[in-house]
Amino acid sequence: MPSFKIAEVAVEGTAYHFDKPYCYMVPDDMKNEIKPGARVVVPFGAGNKRRRGIVLAVENSDDMSCKPLLTLVDKQPLISEEMLALAAWLKGRTFCTLYEALRLMLPAGLNLHITKTYKLDHKPSEAEFLMLSPDEQCMLRYVSRARGPVDRESLAKAAGLDATTPLPDLLVQRGLLVCEDSVFDHSPEASARMVRLAITQEEAEELLESQGEITKKQKSALKTVLDAGAATVKEVMYFSGVSQSVITALVKKGIFEQFEKRVYRDPYKGIAKTKSEPETLSEEQQNAYNALVSRYRSGKACASLLFGVTGSGKTQVFMRLIDDVRADNRTVIVLVPEISLTPQTVARFYARFGKDVAVLHSGLSLGERLDEWQRIKDGGAGIVVGTRSAIFAPLKNLGLIIIDEEQEYTYKSESSPRYHARDVARFRCAYSNAMLLLASATPSIETFYAAQTGRYELTRLDKRYGNAKLPDVIMVDMKNEIATGNNSTISRRLAQEIEKNLENGEQSILLINRRGYNTFVSCAACGHVLTCPNCSIALTYHAANHRLMCHYCGYSIEARTKCPECSGSFLKYSGTGTQKAEQAIEELFPTARVLRMDTDTASGRYSHERMLEQFGKDKYDILIGTQMVAKGLDFPNVTLVGVLSADQSLYLNDFRAAERTFSLLTQVIGRAGRRASPGRAVIQTQTPENEVLRLAAKQDYEAFYKSETAFRRELLYPPFCDICEFGFTGISETAVKNAAHDFFMRLKDAIESNKNIPIRIMEPSPAEIARIAGRYRYRIIAKCRNDKHFRALVASVLESCGKSPLYRKVSVFADMNPLDML
Repeated sequence: MPSFKIAEVAVEGTAYHFDKPYCYMVPDDMKNEIKPGARVVVPFGAGNKRRRGIVLAVENSDDMSCKPLLTLVDKQPLISEEMLALAAWLKGRTFCTLYEALRLMLPAGLNLHITKTYKLDHKPSEAEFLMLSPDEQCMLRYVSRARGPVDRESLAKAAGLDATTPLPDLLVQRGLLVCEDSVFDHSPEASARMVRLAITQEEAEELLESQGEITKKQKSALKTVLDAGAATVKEVMYFSGVSQSVITALVKKGIFEQFEKRVYRDPYKGIAKTKSEPETLSEEQQNAYNALVSRYRSGKACASLLFGVTGSGKTQVFMRLIDDVRADNRTVIVLVPEISLTPQTVARFYARFGKDVAVLHSGLSLGERLDEWQRIKDGGAGIVVGTRSAIFAPLKNLGLIIIDEEQEYTYKSESSPRYHARDVARFRCAYSNAMLLLASATPSIETFYAAQTGRYELTRLDKRYGNAKLPDVIMVDMKNEIATGNNSTISRRLAQEIEKNLENGEQSILLINRRGYNTFVSCAACGHVLTCPNCSIALTYHAANHRLMCHYCGYSIEARTKCPECSGSFLKYSGTGTQKAEQAIEELFPTARVLRMDTDTASGRYSHERMLEQFGKDKYDILIGTQMVAKGLDFPNVTLVGVLSADQSLYLNDFRAAERTFSLLTQVIGRAGRRASPGRAVIQTQTPENEVLRLAAKQDYEAFYKSETAFRRELLYPPFCDICEFGFTGISETAVKNAAHDFFMRLKDAIESNKNIPIRIMEPSPAEIARIAGRYRYRIIAKCRNDKHFRALVASVLESCGKSPLYRKVSVFADMNPLDML
């Protein structure tokens, strides 16, 4: 019998319970070109709907029953053998589909669209043409002049109609047009969508005064653009509190016009091009480097923890190690936890290694990410610096992966596939016989436990680099401040220390881990708290736009003066966010140059870079921000750090609350006094006696680790077990609750059938925030051992649920070792 080529394909849009590699026959004209890792278009399901897919394998077969492939998009594969193996590994450990895993390997700017298009079937006779409506005639003329197939939106626009018009399909039924699926592969240009007035200023002012011509929300948007002249769509939405649809309506009315502002694809913009020489290592750094390079030279996959106090010069050790790896013609990935840390890191690496450095993070435009990804794939860069997604960089001959501030929760994905970058790094290092280097002054409890028990090699840096000393820490009891008449956000002692810095020309960083002005609004008469109608969360007051906003779904209303529940005029705005802290500092120190950095001020592209660059050049005296100012930043002139509310994260309902608080405080304290000038830190707290705060003030990680592991061993938490969270979400609370209880019973039955699997499960309960964006949330927590037997049990339960109608309107997921409980 003749032999045929069969391609195994991961197909998009498959549900978990029927996800698998699907077999397709390779047509003769593709046989010599198709390779694993290439994108294809395939027919899928009973209706043979065209779907995107990625080839997993190509083999010979005698089976002629397979459907044929429709389109081979790539003549050269985009995904390597390593990444194909990684996708299969991710499916088994994160309970995602194969296509979801493979999408991680491709840049967001690489888009493949399957779109319905129309072309002329035949030229109509004059009689046929005259029988058509004017709109239909317009469509036919447009199609006849087009050089190729035309998509529905373009066709409708040519006739001045909405894209939902049925006319194109009616013309198909009459035999005048032919409809087919077309595949478009393109990457977008990097641009920002802007809005400006399409009318005169006088006309705009008349509209604002008019009654009924435009809505109240449209007036709000119009006033914003009138004041600004031009603004991004995102800025108009934020400052006027309107949705995208309001802006679209004003464009349709001819009041606004949209335009694209070109943003050039240069991720190195603003980075100094001067070449830096390697810094001299201290004796302690040299010993650490010697230990690490010896481990790397073993030629085997290995993992090490570089545990060093803040300011000990861990990056200098990285650099020296990277020199050796690149000298061997092997490649390197360096991960940082936040976009805000990327500019300083990239600047240091670029100054040392030049164009051998590529950057991958979500702060780049889609076009920039695609350009960098292609440059890496082509071998144009051997060092990749970026955030979590950079772990999938298409590097060949990988020699070293560095994860800086390895304890940070941003390394864990919160959407499917729910992977941790550290786990992916371990897979890639094992595949390439490379070295994994984790680094932190406050490593996660799990990582330090692995180092203590010999799973990782432990390398230490116990002293700050040069003559720098750890900051002196001052604890301020805010209960005493209130008792003595100071109700301000800023304690008297912190104000004194800021005053000293201003007099000495030194800089200060203030941390408050809440954005906005007030964190909640309540009625003093009836006790009602103003909450988001879509989420179980209090609204936050933003003084910048005088609105109450939800930080989960983006819901926004104008600030209220009366209670919506009892109509009383006793609304109390409470709690302190970054905006209120900024106002308090400006009132205390009117001449100080104050910079606020949070997701409101740093939402634009390159805004992190600009802010940090200006602060680094001493253009500001005081930097106020959320946790994005707490980690990894290195400013020589910063000698004072203030923590305005150290208790905020300490009493959360999460077993990691103490660990996160200790880490955040230790990290932010470490921003001060990193050069010759001594540093100070002021911690404001309601509970100065708390052991976690006391140990953070002493920078005593090992004492904290000892206390925390004793607590976790007693209550059986990681690292002494694994935790699997099963999440259930949907718009009907009853449906979500019923699904969660059904899953619980299925899981119990599976455990009864597999008594050799150690597992403890808790009954279903509403999530900590029971509703977000209109979707109710339930959860089941299981303490377990994350091995192949447990994963197989979970996969079988998920697959059985996927076949049940009870889950038709409920989303279910399993998340191994989540860093944030649902």
